[in-house]
Amino acid sequence: MSRPKVFVTRKFPAVGLERISAQFDTDIWEGELPPSREELLKRIQGCAGVLTMLSEKVDDEFFDAAGDQLKVISQYAVGYNNIDIEAAKRRGISVGNTPGALTNATADLAFALLIAAARRITEAHDYIHDGKWKAWEPLGHIGWDLEGKTVGIVGMGRIGQTFAKRCRGGWDMNVLYTARSPKPEAEQELAAKRVSFEELLEQSDFVSVHCDLNAETRGMFDSAAFERMKSDAIFINTARGSIHVQPDLIQALKSGQIGAAGLDVTDPEPPAVDDEILHLPNCVVAPHIGSATRSTRDAMANIAVDNLEAGIAGKPLRCSVT
Repeated sequence: MSRPKVFVTRKFPAVGLERISAQFDTDIWEGELPPSREELLKRIQGCAGVLTMLSEKVDDEFFDAAGDQLKVISQYAVGYNNIDIEAAKRRGISVGNTPGALTNATADLAFALLIAAARRITEAHDYIHDGKWKAWEPLGHIGWDLEGKTVGIVGMGRIGQTFAKRCRGGWDMNVLYTARSPKPEAEQELAAKRVSFEELLEQSDFVSVHCDLNAETRGMFDSAAFERMKSDAIFINTARGSIHVQPDLIQALKSGQIGAAGLDVTDPEPPAVDDEILHLPNCVVAPHIGSATRSTRDAMANIAVDNLEAGIAGKPLRCSVT
């Protein structure tokens, strides 16, 4: 009896690949970059399941190319804005993702970006490597304190609340947040206060983005938003690059409208090597590494494979989007 066919769009941790290869007729894309659209549509033909990354556009064309035997899309990520969920529902195709596994790692990365931006770490690092460090400088590389400041969190889900715990517990920060609904647990444990988006921008020393990318949040951090922020505020985005308008952010950083920024996501992603966002001294940029710890990526791999196995077997997914 032939085994169900599966296509994996990128190499990911061995703990996951070994499980898939042991059960299915597995085709793994070995390239350093994602497969082209043409290659993707060719490789998914006849598949019962596809394990995707954020780089793949999963839409009606994708489903048509795969064929009627496709049962499940297992996304190796929490986000799934690359997938047409309604199209999947119409066709009865299950879609899974990997929530929860990367909460701590992403919150840690957000805080690392905040510290790096506030203390001007990358700017000081470049200063040394440019041969400019001659002596201790009493006015050199002066940054921002974190203790007792006000942090504004946009999106108080798992990652937002975990980030807030670090801010409150470690640095005794005042926590403001915006969310679709109140978060009583955060309000009780962290003395967090739910405010309007405008109030959060005006009162926060640090603003950190942890919301989903959707029609409401796309481009929400534009020139008008940055103008409302304090002139020494620090902007952190570890969610999705399209939540901020990158040219507006660049202008805000250049003009001194805000103090600094720390980004794990950009728009476009990745940016061109000559993109101005990569060459601003008051902007720290990481290459989308929020989940990049060994234990986190392995946990994501196991969830993704669990979803794949369940979907092909016609069972409920461990973490279902549809």
